[in-house]
Amino acid sequence: MHLGLCICAACPHYVLSTRLVLVMHHREYTKTTGTGALALLALPNSELRLHGVEDQALDLSDLDDPERRLLLLFPGGDARLLDRGWLAQDSRPVTLVVPDGSWRQAAKMGRRLNGLDRAERVVLPAGPPTQWGLRREPRAQGFSTLEAIARALGILESEEAQAGMEALFALVVQRTLQSRGKRGQSTPIDI
Repeated sequence: MHLGLCICAACPHYVLSTRLVLVMHHREYTKTTGTGALALLALPNSELRLHGVEDQALDLSDLDDPERRLLLLFPGGDARLLDRGWLAQDSRPVTLVVPDGSWRQAAKMGRRLNGLDRAERVVLPAGPPTQWGLRREPRAQGFSTLEAIARALGILESEEAQAGMEALFALVVQRTLQSRGKRGQSTPIDI
């Protein structure tokens, strides 16, 4: 993104009990429409794990900690609906693993990556349609990674965290479109 459109200074910072682990294929890391890495800037209690690097098998078994509840945001039919009532049944803090990729890529990651066999698979509840618009979403329930993380944090943490992350997401969309010459002057977005 052009230096004048950089959003780094507008990035909120949330210290949360939820630990985010973003799993991304190494080829996706440099794509300009990838939004998951922005969540890492906003959430100091987060980390990126790359998979698909030759001769470096990714093993996530270290995430299986009895002191924490391991959840995998998973776009599959066997995933449980993420909601506060269900979360209240287990008071441990959450480690949320979020595959960063298309619907198909995310489903493959959840089945193929070592160490996720004990993770509880969760899916986001229905909500407003995506505001992404930079990539085509083939599924109505598809979201950008940052948008999905924001919605998950709204359930896991607070409406404030969700609103702040969604404002960051809106700014990303606005500035990306502006950098492509598809919008005029940017209007300030409160974060």
